[in-house]
Amino acid sequence: MPFIPSRERWRFLVNRLRERLWVKPLAICLLSILGALAARLADSSDLGDYLPTITNEALLSLLSVMSASMLGVATFAVASMVAAYASASNAATPRSVTLVIADDVSQNALSTFIGAFIFSVVSLIGVKNDYFALAGRFTLFLLTLVVLALVILMFVHWVDRIARLGRLGTTVKRVEQATNAALQRRRLTPTLGANPVHEGLTGGLLISSPEIGYVQQIDIAHLNALAEEMDTQIQILALPGTFVTPDQGLALAHGCPEPARLDMARLASAFTVGSERLFDEDPRFGLIVLAEIAGRALSPAVNDPGTAIGILGTLVRLFVLWDEPLSGEDQANHQASPCERISASPLAVMDMFDDAFTAIARDGAGTLEVALRLQKALLALTHGSQTMADAARRHGRLALARSELAMNLEEDKAQVRALARRLIGDD
Repeated sequence: MPFIPSRERWRFLVNRLRERLWVKPLAICLLSILGALAARLADSSDLGDYLPTITNEALLSLLSVMSASMLGVATFAVASMVAAYASASNAATPRSVTLVIADDVSQNALSTFIGAFIFSVVSLIGVKNDYFALAGRFTLFLLTLVVLALVILMFVHWVDRIARLGRLGTTVKRVEQATNAALQRRRLTPTLGANPVHEGLTGGLLISSPEIGYVQQIDIAHLNALAEEMDTQIQILALPGTFVTPDQGLALAHGCPEPARLDMARLASAFTVGSERLFDEDPRFGLIVLAEIAGRALSPAVNDPGTAIGILGTLVRLFVLWDEPLSGEDQANHQASPCERISASPLAVMDMFDDAFTAIARDGAGTLEVALRLQKALLALTHGSQTMADAARRHGRLALARSELAMNLEEDKAQVRALARRLIGDD
């Protein structure tokens, strides 16, 4: 049967295109060329008898100024964006750069500037070669004014954005938004749209990865269609974010009456494996990146505990939103799983807490304000589900133990102990 990408697969591919700086400029350049050439269509009408006369000299002067200035503006935009990317990498973490590159305003601005340059060059060539008659020149004049207006509006908007792009606070906000989006998708579909793994399920034929890297996305619908075609049940072993090698299994195939029908290569093709982890389907990666930003802020070279404290507030917000109960409609959608032949495990809350809080507890153990805020953050998370409360208490004990070893002043230790006692009790 032909392979038809699912909606999730299309979303994954579109997000990858958004991270490529050339996609939008290329599309706008093509539109600019078509727009400039399409102005001649007005010459096929009788509008030339009613329109004001626009001379070639006037158009040449206007288009020459535009072409000369737009190339410089586009070059300036590229330089500013590269500087913002470097700032995001240095101030936060290199793992956050992809989110900064995907900034829509910057990409739209660059596309507008390059598109205006291409439009002016193509129009200049057409005007100098008498490609346009009276109606075509007037139409081209109107298009040129529209392009100039778009350039001015986009430049003003872009200047406001580039002043913030790459700043630490902006980068943290983008990482939080990407992480929350991934968490909410996983909250609505804890097992990626598949069934939960049955307890006691053993055996099965291993589906190995042909590549070495991180699982970036799993096309569950395509995998389910292949399982139906091959009359088998698939248990996913490697969730998005898992590092796999050829000797590790992506999944297990169970219950196939004719093992010879199994095409392991086709089954493995439903898993996208790459050299880097991505935010889309991997909520734990977002938590790790936030912890990395906090860890860098707590390093002796930076010594910025305020950023780490802000990250703790971000993590509490993410976990509280993650732990909210599903609405009746969401529960109904979750229970009506369309991929009956696929099973997968949900995210483990303890693993998520390890990703989020271990590095901050380690690097901030000797800093009183960070240690206290960490205990308060974990205390706030005990008011959620029992699983989350257990994870918060475990990390509260670990954070207290690290602070006991790292702090020298007994009064500081006493403050942390008093707060930790509210979290973990007297045990």
